[in-house]
Amino acid sequence: MIYVDRSLQCVDCGAEFVHSAEDQEYYTQKGFVSEPKRCPSCRAARRSIKDNGDGAGHNTGGNGAPREYFAVVCTRCGNQAQVPFKPHMDRPVYCSDCFRAVHAQGA
Repeated sequence: MIYVDRSLQCVDCGAEFVHSAEDQEYYTQKGFVSEPKRCPSCRAARRSIKDNGDGAGHNTGGNGAPREYFAVVCTRCGNQAQVPFKPHMDRPVYCSDCFRAVHAQGA
């Protein structure tokens, strides 16, 4: 089967995100039958909320309280994203897809 990148809209934040051909192939290999409903940032935020209930203190602000997320616009692609830190205007902020791509390039 040939996979092509597809643009989808996040059900949580409404941002458009790309469901890459590689991700589609991975989903098929894992037996997933539906495409993702949330962008990578919203999936990560949702996952952190679920993980917070395990008592292990994961994804907390250090005092056991849930980590606060901040809405941003990705410097690279312009999509909306959520990050677990308060962004500063002097540094670029990326969505999770662009963050991985930029760091894979060694930038």
